[in-house]
Order: sequence, then structure tokens, then C-alpha cells
Amino acid sequence: MDRSGEEDLLFEHFRLTADKGQAPLRVDKFIATHQEGTSRHRVQLAIKAGYVLVNDVVAKANTIIRPCDVIRFVMPYERRGVEILPEDIPLNIVFEDEDMIIIDKPAGMVVHPGHGNYDGTLLNALAFHLGIKQLADEGDERMGMLVHRIDKDTSGLLVVAKNPDAQMNLAAQFFDHSIDRLYTAVVWGNIAEDEGTISGTIGRDPNDRLRFRVFDDPDKGKWAVTHYRVLERYGFITVVECRLETGRTHQIRVHMSSIGHPLFNDERYGGAEIRQGTIYAKYRQFIKNCFELCPRQALHARTLGVTHPRTGERIWFESPLPPDMSGLIAKWRDYVAAMK
Repeated sequence: MDRSGEEDLLFEHFRLTADKGQAPLRVDKFIATHQEGTSRHRVQLAIKAGYVLVNDVVAKANTIIRPCDVIRFVMPYERRGVEILPEDIPLNIVFEDEDMIIIDKPAGMVVHPGHGNYDGTLLNALAFHLGIKQLADEGDERMGMLVHRIDKDTSGLLVVAKNPDAQMNLAAQFFDHSIDRLYTAVVWGNIAEDEGTISGTIGRDPNDRLRFRVFDDPDKGKWAVTHYRVLERYGFITVVECRLETGRTHQIRVHMSSIGHPLFNDERYGGAEIRQGTIYAKYRQFIKNCFELCPRQALHARTLGVTHPRTGERIWFESPLPPDMSGLIAKWRDYVAAMK
């Protein structure tokens, strides 16, 4: 089972080596003793999810640690050092129970505080919704636990766990690629095939730390796979459905750009300029109007399918296209119809 970690999953990797004089000790007790701030319960959840390896073998609950054993494991990032204050920000909650929340995030909302965005985020809104009044690093387990993210200017569905058990379970589904995620995107150009697969290693661009790119060298990033299917064609743009097999940062944006079809109005990956069409002023004005109508990359997380962490039931959620993207597509539809 591949537990290699994904860019959009909020987990970090650890490595411990037992001393030469280590007395035999259960792996959960060993990690809880040697890893600061990690409870034995959280370690047991990680073992159950398959996130703990001893000498590169997936550990069981009764695995015994012996001298010089190497223990590698992943755990959810601690919310250290970031003050998450409750803010009364409306949330479009599609589903909520004792284990998880499904949220339909608007474009423009940052998911997690950081990098100059320390308020107005999804977590600030969740803190208010859940009645959290203390700082995130004080360990209130009612705080929403992220297991994945979507970009600030991408709209659509994401799941938030409400307790450690649900978080580990949902994260395992992401690692195993058993979460179903379908996106709708508007891209530049007329894609030749009706459907296809884009794959390659995605890593951070050495010339621009805010961008990612596809590399031929597998050591420069992480393997990523995106499946796409054409929904509508309008000559100079194409509406596509993208299904993520992996979940790397900016994956759809990077992959579509890598095949010459950047997302419409994606400034970071070359989509915020005229890539297809005529040179006439009337067309340039039309594109300007389109950019104003949808002032962000045209990408929406439309469908989310998960297995409920407590009941085991497979449940599906759908989010309709937001007005900016539906309006953009309608505008292109009318434009092409008028040309016939």
C-alpha cells in the first residue's frame, strides 16, 4: 500500500531509530514515548490506517520494537504557532454529522491560515461554526481537521473531519485513491481527443516558487495522474471534466497547462491572456468581458464521493457550477451560436 504522502494532504513524515539498548516495547508505546505531543490513541489510529512502518514493513498493533529498529510514520500536522480565531463567516455546509462536514467553498476563500492570509479563512469560519474559542495549538479536538485542500480561487466541495478517528479514516481514503473527485474546468483551445489521461512528475518550479511544473526526472517531484473527458466544445475553449487519481498541489492546473491547454483566466499558468482566437478588437473585448465575468481560474470541484468513516456507507455530494463559471460557459455558447 502506497503511503507516500500527497502535496494537498496535511500530513508530515517522521523517522525514529531505536537505541542499541532498547528493551522490547510495543510500537504504539514506543512512538508515544519518543514523539513529543503525540498521544498513544493517535498512534494507534495511525497504525490502524497503515501509516506506521517498522523496518519498511507496515506495523501491526502488536509489533514489538527492538534495538536499532527504524520506525517511519506520518501524522496530521499539528496546528502549532497559528492563532485561529473564530470569525462569523457564512459557510455553505452540504452535509454535517458527528464525524465530518462537507463544505461547498466559494472561490476566493483561503482554506488554511498562512502566507499572509491569517484571517477570513475556512478554518476561521469553522472555529466559529463549531464554537471554538481557544487557540488552535491548545488542542481542542472539536476543531475541524483538514485532510485535503483546494486552491483559494478554486470553488467547490471539500471534506473536513470532526475527530481524530474520522481524520485518519478519511486520510486513508485519500492515500488509497478511493475518494472520488470530479472537477469541471474551462480550458483554452480545442482539445483533440474526447478523453484522455495526463501523467507525469509534478514538482515546484525552480524558477518560480509559487508555480509547479511537470518534470521528466521522477526525483524532482511526485507522480500525478489526471483523467479528463470533454463535456462541451466552443472552438477556442473546451469545457472538460477532470477526475483526480492523485492529489498534488495545482495538479489540474499544471497538467492542463503542460499539454498546451491552460485553464481559462489562470494567471499563474498562462491562462489569463488570449491563447486562441482572432486578432480583432471585438473578440479581444469579448475575452476581456469573459475575464471580468469569471475573475479567477475556471475550476470547480463538482463531485465528491467518500466512504463514511463510521458507517462504511458510500455517499456522494454534488455542487452546481457557481454563477461565474456557468455564466462564462453560457457566454461562450451564445458567442459560438452567433457566429454560425
